[in-house]
Amino acid sequence: MTTLRRPISEWRLPSLRLAMQWISQWFPKVAVFNFLREAAMAFPHLQQPSFLLATLKADSIHKPFAQQCQDLVKVIEDFPAKELHAIFPWLVESIFGSLDGVLVGWNLRCLQGRMSPVEYSIAVEFLDPGGPMMKLVYKLQAEDYKFDFPVSSLPGPVKASIQECVLPDSPLYHNKVQFPPAGGLGLNLALNPFEYYMFFFALSLIIQKPLPGALHVRTSDCAYFILVDRYLSWFLPTEGSVLPPLASSPGVPSPSPAPRTPAMPFASYGLPHTSLLKRHVSHQTSVNADPASHEIWRSETLLQVFVEMWLHHYSLEMYQKMQSPHAKEAFTPTEEHVLVVRLLLKHLHAFSNSLKPEQVSPSAHSHAASPLEEFKRAAVPRFVQQKLYLFLQHCFGHWPLDASFRAVLEMWLSYLQPWRYAPEKQAQSSDCQARCASERWAPFVQENLLMYTKLFVGFLSRALRTDLVSPKNALMVFRVAKVFAQPNLAEMIQKGEHLFLEPELVIPHRQHRLLAAPTLTGSFLSPWPPAVTDASLKVKSHAYSLEGQDCKYTPMFGPEVRTLVLRLAQLITQAKQTAKSISDQCGESSAGRPFLSWLGFHSTDTNSSYPGNDLDDMGQDSVRKTDEYLEKALEYLCRVFRLSEAQLAQLTLASGTARDESGKKLLPDCTVGEDGLILTPLGRYQIINGLRRFDIKYQGDSELQPVRSYENASLVRVLFRLSSAINRRFAGQMADLCSRADFLGSFCRYHLMDPGLADRHLLSPVGRGRAASCAQGPRLSLRFLGSYRMLLSLLLAFFVASLFCVGPLPCALVLTLGYLLYAVAMTLLTERAKLHQL
Repeated sequence: MTTLRRPISEWRLPSLRLAMQWISQWFPKVAVFNFLREAAMAFPHLQQPSFLLATLKADSIHKPFAQQCQDLVKVIEDFPAKELHAIFPWLVESIFGSLDGVLVGWNLRCLQGRMSPVEYSIAVEFLDPGGPMMKLVYKLQAEDYKFDFPVSSLPGPVKASIQECVLPDSPLYHNKVQFPPAGGLGLNLALNPFEYYMFFFALSLIIQKPLPGALHVRTSDCAYFILVDRYLSWFLPTEGSVLPPLASSPGVPSPSPAPRTPAMPFASYGLPHTSLLKRHVSHQTSVNADPASHEIWRSETLLQVFVEMWLHHYSLEMYQKMQSPHAKEAFTPTEEHVLVVRLLLKHLHAFSNSLKPEQVSPSAHSHAASPLEEFKRAAVPRFVQQKLYLFLQHCFGHWPLDASFRAVLEMWLSYLQPWRYAPEKQAQSSDCQARCASERWAPFVQENLLMYTKLFVGFLSRALRTDLVSPKNALMVFRVAKVFAQPNLAEMIQKGEHLFLEPELVIPHRQHRLLAAPTLTGSFLSPWPPAVTDASLKVKSHAYSLEGQDCKYTPMFGPEVRTLVLRLAQLITQAKQTAKSISDQCGESSAGRPFLSWLGFHSTDTNSSYPGNDLDDMGQDSVRKTDEYLEKALEYLCRVFRLSEAQLAQLTLASGTARDESGKKLLPDCTVGEDGLILTPLGRYQIINGLRRFDIKYQGDSELQPVRSYENASLVRVLFRLSSAINRRFAGQMADLCSRADFLGSFCRYHLMDPGLADRHLLSPVGRGRAASCAQGPRLSLRFLGSYRMLLSLLLAFFVASLFCVGPLPCALVLTLGYLLYAVAMTLLTERAKLHQL
């Protein structure tokens, strides 16, 4: 006790550490923090914040999660920014994980409310835009602290550009690149606290890999997805203005806005900004603090960080290189990544559409417009358009041909339909015209022409390589066709193509003025230039900004794409017939199966014509859905590309989907050779895509088939030896019985003769020579007793009989008598059927 009465400045370091341990055991947490604050003031030469940092690190290991967050809230409230400065990088890393992916952090991507409600609620509230973590960010922001962020952790194109000493196009990096000191390793960005926090938050989606047990986590329910939605709603509001930074505590100055970096004026948004913008990083211009931009600097920073970290993984040069089939993928997005990007796009559309109708027209661009209104008008074309286009091009070209592509597809369709995210009040006031593809959206369609046309061609190439019999693939074709069949959309796309394909009969200096790269000098809120009246040049400038001046364009309504659409319509018709064939075959097999076959008295049919198709597993309902999706998709495609009924009828005949006289599906396209049928390239395509199949059946001895998964191998072999011995011993007597013309002969033929031998045909050339030797006389087969289903049925029958006090022997006699009655009835029906056939 006497030690604590001494002034703390007279202590030595070992005694200080012992006192810290003793106080943490006997005093509440507040006393420890007050003690650390006094120690930091008494020892200025000992890196004061390290005491607080060491305590928090120890607590993160030994204390439960809820207690850790409570302590952090108290630290953020009580300690000044000077002492919180040192713990901020560690805290951010402990939440979002390390940049190398080794430390997982709080694992927000797998944290769900229904699985861990307490931890989920605490984490979301702590990281909320109005929560304690943001208070810490604004507290440090007020003191103008900077934190180093390694350039090596940035997306590939940005990292390569900075390492080549070329300043990236995005103003997010301007005036932030720090060269390493003498002997230092690597380049860094000097970021303010808000930027540093958002960089880590956005990159955690890319770097951190989900845990093995989190494979079935719904992305929309996880804490990360919810936080993205809250940040977008807070910093990109659809109603009102951006909320000001939170006041941290009484007596503490409110955080000053981050000085704006020199950026492009809104006037140049959407125009090309490629090679002419490449400047050496040593030529970073000085900071231009525009007071009018203080209102939206956080909104602009958040959007730029999200777009750069989530979308800027492919540059235009990289995209052109990736067209080579031998190119290696630099970055592969995940389905979760795509879902979060879709959330961003939907919110951006709602954010941009929240402009009042009188503010949307170019004539409204004036000095009187607020920075937020200008930002709403320019957010999508300036920050998102080009990077999203390259991102989608890569996904369309490299995503696996499976149902997971649905996430990419819905992200693309969400961007193509900004009218779906018009505000409710605006939609009601305009008689719901704001939420459909009306003429007011023609400028958006023209500015994003390649998003509609070139990506549609990319989708066609994918659809032509997928199995459209699958309900999930059929649904994707239906979704795309439905979106493009919306009223007025096809006409607006066609008008945009006409403008793009117009010959460039314009004054040279006028074209140069429009297509030249914009300058980086001047205020972010510079006035808009006079509107260019030539609509053709507008469309071309936007297309060239996405793919460069040497853009090779294939018209969506030209003959090449129309040929692809006709091929897709043909495949849709074939897939509909294939689905119907599968449905009919399943119905026939289930209806023609004898009742006692469920008890194992007849072998299971192993000669299905469509093995492994997912429709067999999902039932008739999936067949019905597939047929509905394909029928509607075909109708929508005919509406968009004006296909006539005569063309569809011709496609049906050309596809060979008509049935033959027996009502069965035709074989794949073949030619007859010396050794039998030979597949043509069309036939191979039909088999690979599940459009046609050969009627493959087992042609050998049924007793020598491989042991099936539903059979007991040892029991099958024993039964085979027993039946073989009986057949060898009584072969003559069984032949005599089967040769009789009376009822006993018919009864023996029903049990001892294989009815499938007479129907076998289309033997391969190799098997034709052995066909005669494979013929078998009357014989007994006991293999059905080796089936697990048969054994289970017998056990169930004996168990039920025991409940009624019937012993095993009487039960066996009853089963034998029942089967004899069934066999007699089947013998009579078989003989009657043979008489009708004669």
